[in-house]
Amino acid sequence: MPRLARAEVFSPEIVATVHVVARVVRRCFLLGTDSFTGKNYDHRKVWIEEQLNRFAASFGIDLICFSILSNHFHLVLRSRPDVVATWDDTEIARRWLMLCPFRKNKDRSPAEPTEYELNSIKNDPVKLEAIRSRLSDIAWWMRLLCQNIGTRANREDRETGKFWQSRYRAVRILDDETLLACAAYVDLNPIRAALAETLEESNFTSVQRRIQALKESESLSIVTAPSKAISELPNLARDAFLSPVMIDERKDPIGPHAHLQGKRCSDKGFLAMTTLEYLQILDWSARIEVAGKRGSTPPNAPPVLQRLGIDSDAFSSTVKQFGRLFCNVAGKSKSVSEARSLKTRRRFYQRHLVPELSTA
Repeated sequence: MPRLARAEVFSPEIVATVHVVARVVRRCFLLGTDSFTGKNYDHRKVWIEEQLNRFAASFGIDLICFSILSNHFHLVLRSRPDVVATWDDTEIARRWLMLCPFRKNKDRSPAEPTEYELNSIKNDPVKLEAIRSRLSDIAWWMRLLCQNIGTRANREDRETGKFWQSRYRAVRILDDETLLACAAYVDLNPIRAALAETLEESNFTSVQRRIQALKESESLSIVTAPSKAISELPNLARDAFLSPVMIDERKDPIGPHAHLQGKRCSDKGFLAMTTLEYLQILDWSARIEVAGKRGSTPPNAPPVLQRLGIDSDAFSSTVKQFGRLFCNVAGKSKSVSEARSLKTRRRFYQRHLVPELSTA
């Protein structure tokens, strides 16, 4: 069965959480150490994370989590047209010109737009409306990101042609339980690939940034050993550009909850748990899934899983097989059966039997 068009699955006009994956051409190790040439390209992971910081500050899209490996990267993004709707025309123009600047500073960073440059967008209603839509469009986020990294890598290697294997793969997340499994799948990628043994050693991941932020705030005492490439990121070793983990449905304000400090789109979390509880789930999952990992499976699931009504075995299986289980959308069987494509209202089908996460 052919894959549905992206416009059938998610749109910049609706709030949607999407897991995206982009792979280097022929899955060569052009973002890490190339065993064939012996060259190390870890600095390109720095490029990607720099762009993620810049995009999170300008797009109307929440960056929930990420992991950057040697031949591909994973992102979980949440489009926020509701936040974009709160921005006036000047803010729309300014944010777009920080993404696609007319001018750059000496360090190649985008130059602050002039009044003339802002007016070139503000005074064109058609262009303004198109750009407003683009700012909450995950397709445009991926287009600009992959174009930037591909062009820069080809220039460095003095090569031409495709850097990325194909268009990015995208799966829309339909429910909270599956979002938790997807976030764990992304954050545990370096451990699954045997590139790291612990969460704090999982370089170029959102979980490492969250741990570093907790360490800086003295909420958690964890010693990290950053790689040489990570040492080039003194201003990025924190989680300010990431969506907060916790969403408190009783206390958090209703509505867009836009971020006002210029680091990310909004201050709305994505899970009904604290960052520490999320880290505990990741550590628990890593211990029982990775062969040869220290420790043993606890006799009972962590309390947070019990409180969420999530079956521990089903959760563990879903995290391990997430990339294989889901195609266009990801969710519990009931969520998938109730979902419909956006334009033709077609039903979605699962390629494989998905474990039921809920114990209820």
